[in-house]
Amino acid sequence: MSTPERTTLVERMAQARARTAAARGGHGHGHGHAQRAPVAKPVAAAVQQSYWQLPAQPGEDVFLMPGQLHFGDKAATIKTLLGSCVALTLWHPTRRLGGMCHYLLPSRTRAGDEGVDGRYGEEALDVLLQHIRASGCSPKEFHAHLYGGADTMPEGSGLKFNVGERNIEQGWTFVDRHGFQLQGVDVGEDVPRTVTLRLASGEVDMKRGAGKAPQSQLLPMLGRKGN
Repeated sequence: MSTPERTTLVERMAQARARTAAARGGHGHGHGHAQRAPVAKPVAAAVQQSYWQLPAQPGEDVFLMPGQLHFGDKAATIKTLLGSCVALTLWHPTRRLGGMCHYLLPSRTRAGDEGVDGRYGEEALDVLLQHIRASGCSPKEFHAHLYGGADTMPEGSGLKFNVGERNIEQGWTFVDRHGFQLQGVDVGEDVPRTVTLRLASGEVDMKRGAGKAPQSQLLPMLGRKGN
C-alpha cells in the first residue's frame, strides 16, 4: 500500500471512530443501540448455502472460524476471534435479524469454475448482501460494526502485504457503498479482538485481548495471484 493510500486509510479510520462516538452518544464503546419492536416476517431462504455459511437452531450460540458466515434470526449470539482478519456485524433493529462474516483476505482473482469462498472479503460481503436482499430489507436499515485488521506480520520479516489494512479497507468500502448505519469500529494496531453480536438486542460486545495478535497464518494464501 502506497503512502497516499495509508494516509487515506488512517484518516478514514479516524472519521469512523468519530462517527461511532457521535452515533452512540457516549453510551460506551462496543455496544449497539437496543430498540424494542415486534418481530416481523421470517427470513427468506433464497440464498444458495455453502459449507462455510453456518446454520443455527433457535437460541444457539454460533462461533465463526475464519472464512465462515452466519445470517438469520434464530441464533442467540454470533461470536468470533480476530487477528488480521476482519469481522463485519449487521443487525436490523425492528426485524431483529442480522449476521456476521469473518474473512481472511480482501479479495482474489477467481477462476470461472471456482465457487464463492468466505475467506475472501469481497465474496463473503457479497453473500451478506444477498441475505439482506432475500430478507426483503434494505442495507440502509442495518446497524453495522467493523472490527479487526490487526498487523500480525513478524517484526523484521520484511513482509509488506498489509493484510490487515487491506481487509479494513474492503469492509469500510462495503459499508460506505451500501449505506449501512455504522455504530462501532475498532480496527488496526496489533491486538487480538473478540466480537459477540446478540441478535435479540443488537448489542455488540468487542473485547481487546492482552498482548499482540497471533502471527498471521495466511502466507500460503498470500502467494495467490490477485490477493
